[in-house]
Amino acid sequence: MKLGIIGAGGIVRATLPDIQAAGIEVTAIAGTPRSAARTRELAATHGIEHTYTDAHDLLNAAEVDAVYVAVPNHLHAEMARLALEAGVSVICEKPLTSAYEEAVALASIARDKNLFLWEAIVPLHQPSFHLMREQLKNLGDIRIVTASYSQYSSRFDAFREGTVLPAFDPVCAGGALMDLGIYGLSMVMGLFGTPDRAHYAPNITRGIDTSGIMHLNYGSFQASIVCAKDCDGASGLSVQGTRGYLKSELPPNDCGHFTVHMHGGEALQLGADAPSRFLQEFKDFKRQWDEDDTSSCYEELERSLDISRTLHTMRKAAGIVFPADSMMTH
Repeated sequence: MKLGIIGAGGIVRATLPDIQAAGIEVTAIAGTPRSAARTRELAATHGIEHTYTDAHDLLNAAEVDAVYVAVPNHLHAEMARLALEAGVSVICEKPLTSAYEEAVALASIARDKNLFLWEAIVPLHQPSFHLMREQLKNLGDIRIVTASYSQYSSRFDAFREGTVLPAFDPVCAGGALMDLGIYGLSMVMGLFGTPDRAHYAPNITRGIDTSGIMHLNYGSFQASIVCAKDCDGASGLSVQGTRGYLKSELPPNDCGHFTVHMHGGEALQLGADAPSRFLQEFKDFKRQWDEDDTSSCYEELERSLDISRTLHTMRKAAGIVFPADSMMTH
């Protein structure tokens, strides 16, 4: 797979070593005129041949099989659509899009053109996640699920003082739900599927959620998911059943070691922390590409669409509005 990268921010710097370690050939990277120096530096450090300051130029000039879209949330849909319409497959950072209708439109283009469209959501690809899912049957009837990801944002002080950066900008589809909450939601929905009902109770400042709590009703059990960018707190995942419980102390953006506690038994230590957090997902994408396994890709895409719909429903009901909402309405 020859890959182009659209974006030159922190997530690209973090993922590039794992992308290349997965055996993916990165041949081009596009930033913006403002990030031109950073783009050139990334290219030089990682041996990337072609650099651009416009994604259109990359898609027009570079010979790539796929692009990795790693730009602010509100640009995901536009960049992914440009690539798909140019006949190029897409790996898109989470969240797939700002609005559910955008995600549906992208999925339709990908299927019509027989292209790959992947959402990069780390924990669902970790080996420990699959092991965790296998352990659920041992817990008896599931009654309570809790997940939490709280991380005081380095940008929150600036936000409190009136400087609005993309992480807290509704115009950029920022906020706690779209940044951190999606991880807990993806973990819970990856384990249990789509809830019967979902609700988000946010703390909102200047039109954006800085923290909040999701409640998912699964009929036979309840799930609560905390996400916070305005305060610190313990992160992790707990699944409580009638015969025992499962607990991970890692934040939901990762899935490694966890314990299973059975009634009257000792705690069982399971799983292992990944040596490199992003490696497995890019290995999975490359395997599907190499084997032309669009069926596995589209199965994962359906899960991404379910997560997108649930995010969208909760966000809109909570009164958090993004520009994509009015655009899709029109």
